[in-house]
Amino acid sequence: MLESLKTAFKIPDLRKKFYWTMFLLAVFRLGSYIVVPGMQPYNFGENNIFNLLDMFSGGALSNMSLFALGVNPYITSSIIIQLLTVVIPRLQELSKEGGEGRKIISRYTKYGTVVLGMIQAAAITMGFRAAMLDPHNGWSILTIIITMTAGTVFLTWLGEVISERGIGNGVSMLIFAGIVARFVPDLIRNLQLVGEGGLSLLGLIMFFVLTLAVVVFIVIVTQGERKIPVQYAKRVVGRKMYGGQSTHLPMRVNQVSVIPVIFASSVLAFPMTIAGFLPQTSKFAKFISTFFFPGGPIYLVIYAILIFLFTYFYTAVTFNPMEVADNLKKYGGFIPGIRPGRPTAEYLDKVLTRITTAGALFLTVIALMPYLLGPLTGLRQIGFGGTSLLIAVGVAIDTMKQIEAQLIMRQYEGFLK
Repeated sequence: MLESLKTAFKIPDLRKKFYWTMFLLAVFRLGSYIVVPGMQPYNFGENNIFNLLDMFSGGALSNMSLFALGVNPYITSSIIIQLLTVVIPRLQELSKEGGEGRKIISRYTKYGTVVLGMIQAAAITMGFRAAMLDPHNGWSILTIIITMTAGTVFLTWLGEVISERGIGNGVSMLIFAGIVARFVPDLIRNLQLVGEGGLSLLGLIMFFVLTLAVVVFIVIVTQGERKIPVQYAKRVVGRKMYGGQSTHLPMRVNQVSVIPVIFASSVLAFPMTIAGFLPQTSKFAKFISTFFFPGGPIYLVIYAILIFLFTYFYTAVTFNPMEVADNLKKYGGFIPGIRPGRPTAEYLDKVLTRITTAGALFLTVIALMPYLLGPLTGLRQIGFGGTSLLIAVGVAIDTMKQIEAQLIMRQYEGFLK
């Protein structure tokens, strides 16, 4: 791997991509410390959803910086547009029109990013007035909303530039940089606790061993897939014979990445967020704090159920067995032993259901991991939870695959063997 890295840096084009990526990520980190005019840093305490958003932004949200919203409005807008594509015929047509259709959908996604950015900025501004220097100044509130929304739009553009001129998916790289940025200071704080006697060395070692095991587990499941054999029939055109090839249809164990975990966290955090804006003496706030407190038994049970449900739901949205079966039949492909058409769709649906069950169980275990590791190791301040590990490992694997592709194009030996 080290030799491959040396080889990669010897290639001018690839070296230039590395430099572009590092420079643009440095711009992102710099903007995360520039506080929005009229605001000051704020501690969210036990508010689960805002801590999750703060993790994705690399601490920019708690700093109330220019990039406080991160790329979350863009991700939310992308998910909404993807869901609407299933139910709106016009969007379905655009998704099948190739490059031009994708450009129009991308434009709609950016419009949604601006709208959602303004809504989220307004919610943060009005919900956390304690972070405002002058909470009664209307002009200051408007300035904060516009500045945070502009920061999100700039980050979206920054992600596109990274995808175009750098290495890896731009938006994913920004989230990856934010997660890593949170991990380093949290690790230093825990090392200081070991030196001061507030944390046992055995607990820290146990945490690193368990984290390494979880990373290996994530890599195995993320790369895991069910390969369904596909055979293409032979056909004669003129004097030439086409087809007759054998290939496979890959069905990944984790088809939907970390999206169900984010959905479940958002749904469960919504009552806590509303309760946080109400007086603590109100009955509703007491009820929510009692039954929906993060880490409580009821919270964890509902959390696990929601992850399962959202995993099945989003998998059904992103993978349509009938459409795949029709495409195979259209191009002369078939699964050996299975008739084309509806029998193929039923077979794919059966396999998909079994794989999705394993993927949902995997996501549930990863999401609940922070609540299990805390009592075992005694670490309460580490920023690398199960969700962040899943994202970081996934982005790292995708980035390495892109570097591998660049090296193979130039006939060099790559990372993966």
